[in-house]
Amino acid sequence: MNLQLEIALLAFSVLFFLSILAGKASSRFGIPALLLFLIIGMLSGSDGLGIHFENIRIANTIGTLALCVILFSGGMDTKFSEIRPIISQGVILATLGVLLTAFITGIITWWILESTELTAGVSLTTALLLAATMSSTDSASVFSILRSRGISLKNNLRPMLELESGSNDPMAYVLVITLIEIIKMGTTPNYLWAAGLLVLQLVIGAAAGYMLGKLAVYTINHIKIGNDSLYPILVFTFCIFIFSVTYFIKGNGFLAVYIAGLIIGNARFIHKRSSLNFFDGLAWMFQLIMFLTLGLLVNPHELVPIILPALGVSLLMIFISRPLTVFLCLLPFRKMSIKDKTFVSWVGLRGAVPIIFAIIPLAENIPHARIIFNVVFFCTLVSLLVQGTSISLMARWLGVANESSNLKKPKSFGFDLDDDIKSVTCEIEITKKMLENGIQLMNMGLPDKTLAVMVKRDNTFFVPSGKTILKEKDKLLIITDDHEALRETYKNLGLKR
Repeated sequence: MNLQLEIALLAFSVLFFLSILAGKASSRFGIPALLLFLIIGMLSGSDGLGIHFENIRIANTIGTLALCVILFSGGMDTKFSEIRPIISQGVILATLGVLLTAFITGIITWWILESTELTAGVSLTTALLLAATMSSTDSASVFSILRSRGISLKNNLRPMLELESGSNDPMAYVLVITLIEIIKMGTTPNYLWAAGLLVLQLVIGAAAGYMLGKLAVYTINHIKIGNDSLYPILVFTFCIFIFSVTYFIKGNGFLAVYIAGLIIGNARFIHKRSSLNFFDGLAWMFQLIMFLTLGLLVNPHELVPIILPALGVSLLMIFISRPLTVFLCLLPFRKMSIKDKTFVSWVGLRGAVPIIFAIIPLAENIPHARIIFNVVFFCTLVSLLVQGTSISLMARWLGVANESSNLKKPKSFGFDLDDDIKSVTCEIEITKKMLENGIQLMNMGLPDKTLAVMVKRDNTFFVPSGKTILKEKDKLLIITDDHEALRETYKNLGLKR
Protein backbone atom coordinates (compact mmCIF):
# COMPACT_ATOMS: atom_id res chain seq x y z
CA MET A 1 0.00 0.00 0.00
CA ASN A 2 2.76 2.45 0.94
CA LEU A 3 4.72 1.47 -2.16
CA GLN A 4 1.66 2.15 -4.36
CA LEU A 5 1.22 5.56 -2.76
CA GLU A 6 4.87 6.40 -3.35
CA ILE A 7 4.64 5.31 -7.00
CA ALA A 8 1.49 7.42 -7.44
CA LEU A 9 3.20 10.46 -5.90
CA LEU A 10 6.26 9.93 -8.10
CA ALA A 11 4.11 9.70 -11.25
CA PHE A 12 2.13 12.76 -10.16
CA SER A 13 5.26 14.84 -9.57
CA VAL A 14 6.78 13.80 -12.93
CA LEU A 15 3.56 14.72 -14.77
CA PHE A 16 3.49 18.06 -12.95
CA PHE A 17 7.08 18.77 -13.95
CA LEU A 18 6.42 17.88 -17.59
CA SER A 19 3.36 20.15 -17.57
CA ILE A 20 5.41 23.05 -16.22
CA LEU A 21 7.93 22.51 -19.03
CA ALA A 22 4.99 22.43 -21.44
CA GLY A 23 3.85 25.79 -20.07
CA LYS A 24 7.30 27.21 -20.81
CA ALA A 25 7.13 25.84 -24.36
CA SER A 26 3.70 27.43 -24.69
CA SER A 27 5.10 30.87 -23.91
CA ARG A 28 7.98 30.44 -26.34
CA PHE A 29 6.15 28.97 -29.35
CA GLY A 30 2.67 30.47 -28.92
CA ILE A 31 0.97 27.09 -28.43
CA PRO A 32 -1.89 27.08 -25.87
CA ALA A 33 -0.61 25.56 -22.63
CA LEU A 34 -3.91 23.74 -22.19
CA LEU A 35 -3.33 21.78 -25.39
CA LEU A 36 0.08 20.59 -24.18
CA PHE A 37 -1.28 19.71 -20.73
CA LEU A 38 -4.06 17.64 -22.28
CA ILE A 39 -1.63 15.86 -24.60
CA ILE A 40 0.62 14.94 -21.65
CA GLY A 41 -2.41 13.51 -19.85
CA MET A 42 -3.50 11.55 -22.93
CA LEU A 43 -0.01 10.14 -23.53
CA SER A 44 0.13 9.04 -19.90
CA GLY A 45 -3.31 7.39 -19.96
CA SER A 46 -4.49 3.87 -20.75
CA ASP A 47 -3.62 4.18 -24.46
CA GLY A 48 -0.17 5.58 -23.66
CA LEU A 49 1.96 4.81 -20.60
CA GLY A 50 -0.86 2.74 -19.16
CA ILE A 51 -2.08 4.89 -16.26
CA HIS A 52 -5.72 3.81 -15.82
CA PHE A 53 -8.07 6.50 -14.54
CA GLU A 54 -11.79 6.05 -15.10
CA ASN A 55 -13.32 7.49 -11.92
CA ILE A 56 -15.92 9.94 -13.24
CA ARG A 57 -16.92 11.13 -9.76
CA ILE A 58 -13.37 12.10 -8.79
CA ALA A 59 -12.84 13.82 -12.15
CA ASN A 60 -16.09 15.75 -11.69
CA THR A 61 -15.07 16.80 -8.16
CA ILE A 62 -11.62 17.92 -9.29
CA GLY A 63 -13.13 19.87 -12.19
CA THR A 64 -15.71 21.59 -9.97
CA LEU A 65 -13.14 22.62 -7.37
CA ALA A 66 -10.67 23.78 -10.02
CA LEU A 67 -13.29 25.85 -11.86
CA CYS A 68 -14.39 27.39 -8.56
CA VAL A 69 -10.85 28.57 -7.77
CA ILE A 70 -10.13 29.70 -11.34
CA LEU A 71 -13.31 31.80 -11.54
CA PHE A 72 -12.67 33.34 -8.11
CA SER A 73 -9.09 34.18 -9.09
CA GLY A 74 -10.27 35.61 -12.41
CA GLY A 75 -12.76 37.82 -10.60
CA MET A 76 -10.08 39.11 -8.23
CA ASP A 77 -7.84 40.04 -11.17
CA THR A 78 -10.59 41.97 -13.00
CA LYS A 79 -10.66 45.72 -12.36
CA PHE A 80 -13.98 47.60 -12.31
CA SER A 81 -12.27 50.59 -13.90
CA GLU A 82 -11.32 48.47 -16.93
CA ILE A 83 -14.64 46.67 -17.49
CA ARG A 84 -16.93 49.65 -16.77
CA PRO A 85 -16.75 51.05 -20.37
CA ILE A 86 -17.56 47.69 -21.93
CA ILE A 87 -19.73 46.04 -19.27
CA SER A 88 -22.83 45.98 -21.52
CA GLN A 89 -21.05 44.17 -24.35
CA GLY A 90 -19.41 41.70 -21.96
CA VAL A 91 -22.63 40.84 -20.10
CA ILE A 92 -24.63 40.40 -23.32
CA LEU A 93 -21.98 38.06 -24.74
CA ALA A 94 -21.86 36.12 -21.46
CA THR A 95 -25.65 35.61 -21.25
CA LEU A 96 -27.50 35.99 -24.54
CA GLY A 97 -24.32 34.95 -26.37
CA VAL A 98 -24.21 31.65 -24.48
CA LEU A 99 -27.87 30.94 -25.25
CA LEU A 100 -27.48 31.74 -28.95
CA THR A 101 -24.27 29.72 -29.23
CA ALA A 102 -25.92 26.71 -27.59
CA PHE A 103 -29.04 26.95 -29.76
CA ILE A 104 -27.29 27.48 -33.12
CA THR A 105 -24.59 24.89 -32.38
CA GLY A 106 -27.19 22.45 -31.05
CA ILE A 107 -29.21 22.58 -34.30
CA ILE A 108 -26.05 22.15 -36.38
CA THR A 109 -24.82 19.30 -34.16
CA TRP A 110 -28.15 17.46 -34.31
CA TRP A 111 -28.16 17.67 -38.11
CA ILE A 112 -24.57 16.35 -38.31
CA LEU A 113 -25.02 13.54 -35.77
CA GLU A 114 -28.30 12.39 -37.33
CA SER A 115 -26.54 11.94 -40.67
CA THR A 116 -23.82 9.73 -39.15
CA GLU A 117 -24.42 6.02 -38.58
CA LEU A 118 -22.50 5.84 -35.28
CA THR A 119 -24.36 8.76 -33.67
CA ALA A 120 -27.77 8.35 -35.33
CA GLY A 121 -30.60 8.41 -32.80
CA VAL A 122 -29.19 11.30 -30.75
CA SER A 123 -32.16 13.49 -29.85
CA LEU A 124 -32.37 17.25 -30.37
CA THR A 125 -32.31 17.80 -26.60
CA THR A 126 -29.12 15.72 -26.30
CA ALA A 127 -27.56 17.69 -29.16
CA LEU A 128 -28.50 20.93 -27.36
CA LEU A 129 -26.90 19.55 -24.19
CA LEU A 130 -23.71 18.79 -26.13
CA ALA A 131 -23.73 22.32 -27.53
CA ALA A 132 -24.40 23.84 -24.09
CA THR A 133 -21.24 22.25 -22.71
CA MET A 134 -19.27 24.12 -25.40
CA SER A 135 -21.13 27.44 -25.17
CA SER A 136 -18.60 29.21 -22.93
CA THR A 137 -15.16 30.49 -23.93
CA ASP A 138 -11.71 30.22 -22.37
CA SER A 139 -9.80 33.46 -22.84
CA ALA A 140 -7.16 32.56 -20.23
CA SER A 141 -5.21 30.62 -22.84
CA VAL A 142 -5.71 33.44 -25.35
CA PHE A 143 -4.14 36.09 -23.17
CA SER A 144 -1.25 33.89 -22.12
CA ILE A 145 -0.43 33.66 -25.85
CA LEU A 146 -0.87 37.40 -26.43
CA ARG A 147 1.34 38.28 -23.47
CA SER A 148 4.02 35.78 -24.44
CA ARG A 149 4.10 37.35 -27.93
CA GLY A 150 4.20 40.89 -26.49
CA ILE A 151 0.80 41.86 -27.91
CA SER A 152 -1.79 44.14 -26.32
CA LEU A 153 -5.22 44.87 -27.78
CA LYS A 154 -6.84 48.13 -28.84
CA ASN A 155 -10.35 49.48 -28.16
CA ASN A 156 -10.90 47.82 -24.76
CA LEU A 157 -10.99 44.37 -26.40
CA ARG A 158 -8.93 42.76 -23.64
CA PRO A 159 -11.23 43.64 -20.70
CA MET A 160 -14.33 42.83 -22.78
CA LEU A 161 -13.04 39.35 -23.64
CA GLU A 162 -11.89 38.74 -20.08
CA LEU A 163 -15.31 39.79 -18.73
CA GLU A 164 -17.04 37.50 -21.20
CA SER A 165 -14.85 34.50 -20.44
CA GLY A 166 -15.04 35.04 -16.68
CA SER A 167 -18.82 35.43 -16.51
CA ASN A 168 -20.09 33.06 -19.22
CA ASP A 169 -19.09 29.81 -17.48
CA PRO A 170 -21.86 30.13 -14.85
CA MET A 171 -24.47 30.71 -17.56
CA ALA A 172 -23.26 27.68 -19.50
CA TYR A 173 -23.29 25.56 -16.32
CA VAL A 174 -26.91 26.47 -15.53
CA LEU A 175 -27.86 25.67 -19.12
CA VAL A 176 -26.17 22.26 -18.90
CA ILE A 177 -27.88 21.40 -15.60
CA THR A 178 -31.26 22.58 -16.92
CA LEU A 179 -31.02 20.47 -20.09
CA ILE A 180 -29.99 17.42 -18.03
CA GLU A 181 -33.10 17.87 -15.89
CA ILE A 182 -35.24 18.15 -19.05
CA ILE A 183 -33.75 14.91 -20.42
CA LYS A 184 -34.44 13.16 -17.10
CA MET A 185 -38.12 14.21 -17.36
CA GLY A 186 -38.43 12.01 -20.45
CA THR A 187 -41.27 12.67 -22.86
CA THR A 188 -43.06 15.29 -20.73
CA PRO A 189 -40.49 18.01 -20.01
CA ASN A 190 -41.67 21.20 -18.30
CA TYR A 191 -39.87 23.91 -20.26
CA LEU A 192 -41.47 26.76 -18.28
CA TRP A 193 -40.21 25.25 -15.04
CA ALA A 194 -36.74 24.79 -16.54
CA ALA A 195 -36.58 28.43 -17.69
CA GLY A 196 -37.72 29.63 -14.26
CA LEU A 197 -35.07 27.45 -12.58
CA LEU A 198 -32.37 28.91 -14.84
CA VAL A 199 -33.28 32.50 -14.01
CA LEU A 200 -33.69 31.74 -10.29
CA GLN A 201 -30.25 30.15 -10.01
CA LEU A 202 -28.61 33.14 -11.71
CA VAL A 203 -30.40 35.68 -9.50
CA ILE A 204 -29.63 33.82 -6.26
CA GLY A 205 -26.01 33.27 -7.33
CA ALA A 206 -25.46 36.94 -8.18
CA ALA A 207 -27.05 38.14 -4.91
CA ALA A 208 -25.14 35.61 -2.79
CA GLY A 209 -21.84 36.47 -4.47
CA TYR A 210 -22.31 40.20 -3.86
CA MET A 211 -23.39 39.95 -0.22
CA LEU A 212 -20.93 37.24 0.81
CA GLY A 213 -18.13 39.09 -1.02
CA LYS A 214 -18.87 42.20 1.05
CA LEU A 215 -18.96 40.04 4.19
CA ALA A 216 -15.58 38.52 3.29
CA VAL A 217 -13.94 41.95 2.87
CA TYR A 218 -15.35 43.15 6.22
CA THR A 219 -14.23 39.98 8.01
CA ILE A 220 -10.71 40.03 6.54
CA ASN A 221 -10.18 43.66 7.55
CA HIS A 222 -11.52 43.26 11.09
CA ILE A 223 -10.28 39.84 12.14
CA LYS A 224 -6.85 39.87 13.75
CA ILE A 225 -4.66 36.89 12.87
CA GLY A 226 -1.26 36.58 14.51
CA ASN A 227 0.32 34.84 11.51
CA ASP A 228 0.24 37.04 8.38
CA SER A 229 0.68 34.02 6.08
CA LEU A 230 -2.81 32.84 7.05
CA TYR A 231 -4.60 35.76 5.35
CA PRO A 232 -4.42 34.20 1.84
CA ILE A 233 -5.72 30.96 3.39
CA LEU A 234 -8.60 32.96 4.88
CA VAL A 235 -9.47 34.33 1.43
CA PHE A 236 -9.36 30.78 0.00
CA THR A 237 -11.66 29.64 2.82
CA PHE A 238 -14.18 32.31 1.84
CA CYS A 239 -13.97 31.16 -1.78
CA ILE A 240 -15.00 27.61 -0.85
CA PHE A 241 -17.55 28.86 1.71
CA ILE A 242 -19.28 31.14 -0.82
CA PHE A 243 -19.52 28.37 -3.42
CA SER A 244 -20.91 25.86 -0.89
CA VAL A 245 -23.44 28.20 0.73
CA THR A 246 -24.76 29.29 -2.66
CA TYR A 247 -25.22 25.66 -3.66
CA PHE A 248 -27.32 24.94 -0.55
CA ILE A 249 -29.59 27.93 -1.17
CA LYS A 250 -30.17 26.66 -4.75
CA GLY A 251 -28.10 29.34 -6.49
CA ASN A 252 -25.36 29.21 -9.10
CA GLY A 253 -22.17 28.73 -7.10
CA PHE A 254 -19.87 29.50 -10.03
CA LEU A 255 -21.52 32.87 -10.64
CA ALA A 256 -21.38 33.57 -6.90
CA VAL A 257 -17.62 32.96 -6.60
CA TYR A 258 -16.89 35.04 -9.71
CA ILE A 259 -18.90 38.02 -8.44
CA ALA A 260 -17.44 37.60 -4.95
CA GLY A 261 -13.97 37.61 -6.51
CA LEU A 262 -14.85 40.87 -8.28
CA ILE A 263 -16.03 42.45 -5.02
CA ILE A 264 -13.00 41.27 -3.02
CA GLY A 265 -10.44 42.02 -5.73
CA ASN A 266 -11.67 45.60 -6.14
CA ALA A 267 -11.78 46.32 -2.39
CA ARG A 268 -8.98 47.27 -0.04
CA PHE A 269 -8.10 44.60 2.48
CA ILE A 270 -5.16 43.45 4.55
CA HIS A 271 -2.36 41.65 2.68
CA LYS A 272 -4.13 42.04 -0.66
CA ARG A 273 -0.96 41.70 -2.73
CA SER A 274 0.07 38.41 -1.09
CA SER A 275 -3.47 37.06 -1.48
CA LEU A 276 -3.55 37.92 -5.20
CA ASN A 277 -0.18 36.23 -5.75
CA PHE A 278 -1.34 33.21 -3.74
CA PHE A 279 -4.46 32.79 -5.88
CA ASP A 280 -2.54 33.28 -9.09
CA GLY A 281 -0.32 30.32 -8.19
CA LEU A 282 -3.26 28.32 -6.82
CA ALA A 283 -5.27 28.82 -10.00
CA TRP A 284 -2.35 27.59 -12.11
CA MET A 285 -1.91 24.55 -9.86
CA PHE A 286 -5.58 23.63 -10.16
CA GLN A 287 -5.43 24.12 -13.93
CA LEU A 288 -2.52 21.68 -14.09
CA ILE A 289 -4.38 19.12 -11.97
CA MET A 290 -7.57 19.59 -13.95
CA PHE A 291 -5.94 19.35 -17.39
CA LEU A 292 -3.95 16.25 -16.48
CA THR A 293 -7.06 14.60 -15.05
CA LEU A 294 -9.08 15.34 -18.17
CA GLY A 295 -6.27 14.04 -20.37
CA LEU A 296 -6.08 10.82 -18.37
CA LEU A 297 -9.85 10.37 -18.52
CA VAL A 298 -10.09 10.29 -22.32
CA ASN A 299 -9.32 7.15 -24.32
CA PRO A 300 -7.77 8.30 -27.63
CA HIS A 301 -8.93 5.18 -29.50
CA GLU A 302 -12.54 6.19 -28.76
CA LEU A 303 -12.01 9.47 -30.60
CA VAL A 304 -11.24 7.78 -33.93
CA PRO A 305 -14.84 6.76 -34.84
CA ILE A 306 -16.23 10.27 -34.19
CA ILE A 307 -13.49 12.23 -35.99
CA LEU A 308 -15.60 13.19 -39.03
CA PRO A 309 -18.78 14.35 -37.23
CA ALA A 310 -16.77 16.05 -34.48
CA LEU A 311 -14.59 17.81 -37.05
CA GLY A 312 -17.72 19.04 -38.80
CA VAL A 313 -19.16 20.37 -35.53
CA SER A 314 -15.85 22.05 -34.71
CA LEU A 315 -15.47 23.87 -38.02
CA LEU A 316 -19.11 24.95 -38.20
CA MET A 317 -18.86 26.25 -34.64
CA ILE A 318 -15.69 28.23 -35.40
CA PHE A 319 -16.85 29.68 -38.71
CA ILE A 320 -20.64 29.92 -38.32
CA SER A 321 -22.18 29.76 -34.83
CA ARG A 322 -19.57 31.82 -32.96
CA PRO A 323 -19.33 34.65 -35.56
CA LEU A 324 -23.12 34.73 -36.01
CA THR A 325 -23.63 34.93 -32.24
CA VAL A 326 -21.06 37.69 -31.76
CA PHE A 327 -22.37 39.88 -34.59
CA LEU A 328 -25.98 39.47 -33.40
CA CYS A 329 -25.10 40.27 -29.78
CA LEU A 330 -22.96 43.29 -30.70
CA LEU A 331 -25.39 44.62 -33.31
CA PRO A 332 -26.56 47.50 -31.05
CA PHE A 333 -22.97 48.67 -30.54
CA ARG A 334 -22.39 50.41 -33.85
CA LYS A 335 -19.22 52.14 -32.70
CA MET A 336 -17.44 48.78 -32.66
CA SER A 337 -15.75 48.18 -35.97
CA ILE A 338 -16.21 45.04 -38.06
CA LYS A 339 -12.57 44.17 -37.42
CA ASP A 340 -13.11 44.32 -33.65
CA LYS A 341 -16.18 42.08 -33.90
CA THR A 342 -14.34 39.68 -36.19
CA PHE A 343 -11.51 39.34 -33.69
CA VAL A 344 -13.98 38.76 -30.84
CA SER A 345 -15.53 36.03 -33.00
CA TRP A 346 -12.16 34.36 -33.52
CA VAL A 347 -11.38 34.41 -29.80
CA GLY A 348 -14.20 31.97 -29.07
CA LEU A 349 -11.59 29.54 -27.81
CA ARG A 350 -12.83 26.34 -26.15
CA GLY A 351 -10.78 25.18 -23.19
CA ALA A 352 -11.03 22.90 -20.19
CA VAL A 353 -14.45 24.15 -19.04
CA PRO A 354 -16.42 22.42 -21.86
CA ILE A 355 -14.69 19.14 -21.01
CA ILE A 356 -15.54 19.61 -17.32
CA PHE A 357 -19.18 20.26 -18.22
CA ALA A 358 -19.13 17.19 -20.50
CA ILE A 359 -18.25 15.06 -17.46
CA ILE A 360 -21.55 15.98 -15.78
CA PRO A 361 -23.72 13.92 -18.21
CA LEU A 362 -21.35 10.99 -17.60
CA ALA A 363 -21.80 11.35 -13.84
CA GLU A 364 -25.60 11.59 -14.28
CA ASN A 365 -25.76 8.54 -16.62
CA ILE A 366 -27.41 10.54 -19.40
CA PRO A 367 -27.98 8.57 -22.67
CA HIS A 368 -25.15 9.05 -25.19
CA ALA A 369 -23.03 10.73 -22.46
CA ARG A 370 -19.82 9.13 -23.73
CA ILE A 371 -20.47 10.41 -27.25
CA ILE A 372 -21.02 13.89 -25.78
CA PHE A 373 -17.73 13.70 -23.87
CA ASN A 374 -15.69 12.45 -26.85
CA VAL A 375 -17.14 15.00 -29.29
CA VAL A 376 -16.57 17.87 -26.84
CA PHE A 377 -13.00 16.71 -26.17
CA PHE A 378 -12.23 16.51 -29.90
CA CYS A 379 -13.84 19.91 -30.59
CA THR A 380 -11.72 21.43 -27.82
CA LEU A 381 -8.54 20.05 -29.40
CA VAL A 382 -9.54 21.45 -32.80
CA SER A 383 -10.35 24.85 -31.30
CA LEU A 384 -6.99 25.02 -29.55
CA LEU A 385 -5.15 23.99 -32.70
CA VAL A 386 -7.00 26.23 -35.16
CA GLN A 387 -7.86 29.29 -33.06
CA GLY A 388 -5.31 29.06 -30.27
CA THR A 389 -2.25 28.95 -32.52
CA SER A 390 -3.43 31.82 -34.74
CA ILE A 391 -4.61 34.39 -32.17
CA SER A 392 -1.57 36.66 -32.42
CA LEU A 393 -1.53 36.42 -36.22
CA MET A 394 -5.24 37.30 -36.40
CA ALA A 395 -4.79 40.25 -34.02
CA ARG A 396 -2.06 41.72 -36.21
CA TRP A 397 -3.87 40.94 -39.48
CA LEU A 398 -7.04 42.72 -38.29
CA GLY A 399 -5.04 45.65 -36.93
CA VAL A 400 -6.35 45.34 -33.36
CA ALA A 401 -2.93 44.69 -31.81
CA ASN A 402 -0.60 47.13 -30.10
CA GLU A 403 3.02 46.16 -29.62
CA SER A 404 3.51 46.30 -25.87
CA SER A 405 6.49 48.04 -24.32
CA ASN A 406 9.62 46.22 -23.17
CA LEU A 407 8.87 47.18 -19.58
CA LYS A 408 10.57 44.69 -17.26
CA LYS A 409 9.00 44.00 -13.91
CA PRO A 410 11.50 44.15 -11.04
CA LYS A 411 12.05 40.40 -10.83
CA SER A 412 15.62 40.74 -9.55
CA PHE A 413 14.40 42.71 -6.53
CA GLY A 414 11.32 40.69 -5.52
CA PHE A 415 9.45 43.98 -5.25
CA ASP A 416 6.09 45.13 -6.60
CA LEU A 417 3.72 47.96 -5.71
CA ASP A 418 0.11 47.53 -4.70
CA ASP A 419 -2.43 48.19 -7.45
CA ASP A 420 -3.82 51.14 -5.50
CA ILE A 421 -0.46 52.90 -5.85
CA LYS A 422 -0.34 54.53 -9.28
CA SER A 423 3.45 54.81 -9.44
CA VAL A 424 5.29 52.58 -11.92
CA THR A 425 8.23 50.36 -11.02
CA CYS A 426 10.71 49.12 -13.58
CA GLU A 427 13.97 47.19 -13.70
CA ILE A 428 16.68 48.43 -16.08
CA GLU A 429 19.96 46.72 -16.88
CA ILE A 430 22.87 49.15 -17.26
CA THR A 431 24.55 48.90 -20.67
CA LYS A 432 27.90 50.21 -21.93
CA LYS A 433 26.11 52.85 -23.99
CA MET A 434 24.37 54.28 -20.91
CA LEU A 435 27.76 54.93 -19.29
CA GLU A 436 29.13 56.98 -22.20
CA ASN A 437 28.15 60.29 -20.53
CA GLY A 438 29.61 59.29 -17.17
CA ILE A 439 29.69 56.36 -14.81
CA GLN A 440 27.94 58.01 -11.87
CA LEU A 441 24.19 57.76 -11.32
CA MET A 442 23.86 61.56 -11.62
CA ASN A 443 25.14 61.27 -15.22
CA MET A 444 22.23 59.04 -16.27
CA GLY A 445 19.94 62.04 -16.85
CA LEU A 446 16.96 60.65 -14.96
CA PRO A 447 13.90 63.00 -15.06
CA ASP A 448 12.69 64.74 -11.90
CA LYS A 449 9.75 62.35 -11.57
CA THR A 450 12.00 59.28 -11.67
CA LEU A 451 13.85 57.90 -8.66
CA ALA A 452 16.53 55.19 -8.59
CA VAL A 453 15.90 53.34 -5.34
CA MET A 454 18.17 50.28 -5.46
CA VAL A 455 21.02 48.68 -7.37
CA LYS A 456 21.76 44.97 -7.74
CA ARG A 457 25.37 44.10 -8.56
CA ASP A 458 26.01 40.37 -8.80
CA ASN A 459 24.38 39.14 -5.56
CA THR A 460 24.72 42.44 -3.67
CA PHE A 461 21.95 45.02 -3.15
CA PHE A 462 22.49 48.63 -2.08
CA VAL A 463 20.72 52.00 -2.10
CA PRO A 464 22.47 54.40 -4.51
CA SER A 465 23.21 58.10 -4.25
CA GLY A 466 23.93 60.56 -7.04
CA LYS A 467 27.67 59.84 -6.78
CA THR A 468 27.25 56.05 -6.93
CA ILE A 469 29.49 54.54 -9.63
CA LEU A 470 27.52 52.23 -11.90
CA LYS A 471 28.91 49.29 -13.83
CA GLU A 472 27.81 47.44 -16.91
CA LYS A 473 25.18 44.74 -16.20
CA ASP A 474 24.10 46.42 -12.93
CA LYS A 475 20.36 46.10 -12.35
CA LEU A 476 18.69 49.42 -11.48
CA LEU A 477 15.28 49.56 -9.75
CA ILE A 478 13.46 52.78 -10.61
CA ILE A 479 10.09 54.26 -9.61
CA THR A 480 8.27 56.88 -11.68
CA ASP A 481 5.06 58.85 -11.11
CA ASP A 482 3.33 57.42 -14.17
CA HIS A 483 3.91 55.86 -17.60
CA GLU A 484 4.54 59.27 -19.16
CA ALA A 485 7.48 59.76 -16.81
CA LEU A 486 8.62 56.23 -17.62
CA ARG A 487 8.62 57.00 -21.34
CA GLU A 488 10.73 60.09 -20.68
CA THR A 489 13.14 57.97 -18.62
CA TYR A 490 13.49 55.43 -21.42
CA LYS A 491 14.14 58.21 -23.90
CA ASN A 492 16.85 59.81 -21.72
CA LEU A 493 18.55 56.45 -21.26
CA GLY A 494 18.46 55.71 -25.00
CA LEU A 495 16.14 52.72 -24.60
CA LYS A 496 13.44 51.71 -27.06
CA ARG A 497 9.87 52.15 -25.85
